[in-house]
Amino acid sequence: MLFSLSLILIIGFSLSGILNRIKIPGLIGMIFTGVLLGPHMLDLISPEILGISADLREIALIVILVRAGLSIDISDLRKAGRPALLMCFVPATFEIAAVTYLAPLLLGVSYIEAAIMGCVLAAVSPAVIVPRMIHLMETGYGKKSRIPQIIMAGASVDDIYVIVLFTAFLGMYRGEGFSASTLVSVPVSILSGVIMGAVTGIILVSIFKRIHMRDTVKVLIILSIAFMFVSIEDFMKPFFPVSGLLAVMSLGCSILRSYEILAKRLMGKFSKIWVGAEILLFVLVGAQVDISYLAGAGISSVLLILAALSLRIIGVSLSLAGTSLSLKERLFCSIAYIPKATVQAAIGAVPLSAGVGAGNTILTVAVLAIIISAPVGAIGIDRTYKKLLSQ
Repeated sequence: MLFSLSLILIIGFSLSGILNRIKIPGLIGMIFTGVLLGPHMLDLISPEILGISADLREIALIVILVRAGLSIDISDLRKAGRPALLMCFVPATFEIAAVTYLAPLLLGVSYIEAAIMGCVLAAVSPAVIVPRMIHLMETGYGKKSRIPQIIMAGASVDDIYVIVLFTAFLGMYRGEGFSASTLVSVPVSILSGVIMGAVTGIILVSIFKRIHMRDTVKVLIILSIAFMFVSIEDFMKPFFPVSGLLAVMSLGCSILRSYEILAKRLMGKFSKIWVGAEILLFVLVGAQVDISYLAGAGISSVLLILAALSLRIIGVSLSLAGTSLSLKERLFCSIAYIPKATVQAAIGAVPLSAGVGAGNTILTVAVLAIIISAPVGAIGIDRTYKKLLSQ
């Protein structure tokens, strides 16, 4: 296990650094490190690490979402209004609809299998997007139009919306049917997650103001509560829908709103934690990629992914229609909504293990989507924000 960790850190940081020097996002090097060291190539990552891979990736995602929450001013989102709300579900809906219609024509799957595939593909990656949006906020790009805040919040809710639909369509495939309560659970889980995080944040701020403790201790307390939120989501799933990850982000927002000075200090702490969490997240995402599936992917799978991304971009454009955003700013929002990685790696193999007939095809397209969209989206954001956004 220690040997595997040393390889992950040394090779991951080395490739990331080399790519950063030539102006290519370092996460691509981290993903490639995971592919190289993973069980489908050199098999140098120990089974112990692979066994807790999902948990490690979730921890890394929690770190970046807390950091995002500490950066998002609720008043900014409130001023953004309608576009921020529409970005949460309209682009994903367009992409799911595109895959549901085109996949049976291009890949010969059934419509319900295509709907499941659409949900796997439709989620954007907060792990790719959020650090970049935080960087834009720190450097002042897109600040006037609140573009980083809109994209961060939209990407986080987008994932919840897609995963709920994925569960619903998978249930339909198994013959469990599709009930109205499934759709109702989307807004309920969002609202309950926001309330749980906000109330907890207010309580924590009250405690921090009364009891003196080091910021490092505060960070550990916040992380512990964030882990608890995700555990509560799993526990409550059969009884009541609640989004643990949205509660994590809401917790950070609540601390920023109630105790801004502390929030700024904690941001620095979480930025340092993210250095290690980031490499674990993307290397382990890469380790999930089975490149042997790509041999049979074919041009049809590539065309499907590109068509779905095109519909997603149209969805972004419609979400931002009627706003004061310039054409350049809308183009940037479309680019920022391209990257996919974390959710695809997490649920791409679920249909296969659940006995879905097109499970192999779904997994292949999910892997291909990561390889195409994560580098394109990351490079697109990094190369265009100075040209498309005002500082």
